[in-house]
Amino acid sequence: MSKRFLREQLVGAWALSSFVERDIETGVENRPFGERPLGLILYTPDGYMSAQLQRPDRHAFADGDLLRATSEEYAAAGSSYVAYSGRFFVDEAKRTLSHEMAVSFFPNWLRQRQVRLVEVGGERLQLITDGPQRFSGVLKTATLTWRRAQPN
Repeated sequence: MSKRFLREQLVGAWALSSFVERDIETGVENRPFGERPLGLILYTPDGYMSAQLQRPDRHAFADGDLLRATSEEYAAAGSSYVAYSGRFFVDEAKRTLSHEMAVSFFPNWLRQRQVRLVEVGGERLQLITDGPQRFSGVLKTATLTWRRAQPN
């Protein structure tokens, strides 16, 4: 039996199970999108990916118009949602994955390539930042755990 390549194992849709940040100085962990975050990450056979993550308790805009929210509504929506898409690259030897942001809700990530450490087995995928990043003003690592999404 031949070993499946990491790239082949990633292809498909994955649903977010947990999103945990860990403060590198204190070791304190928190769940910025709550105990049951919502999210999907998709990997296509031709090398593209898309990630969408959100808190489950987001509030609707009072007006119901996408382009007519209050500043407070936009701020609340923005602080509870992460989205980006672009190409992905796999280093089979290092078991790492890079996401290249062609579009991103967070403008600072545009055209960046970010590395993730990967653990995948069966129906479970874990992506871990390859080093600390600044979240809420503090250097942290992030671990996102996904489960294979049910076929449509």
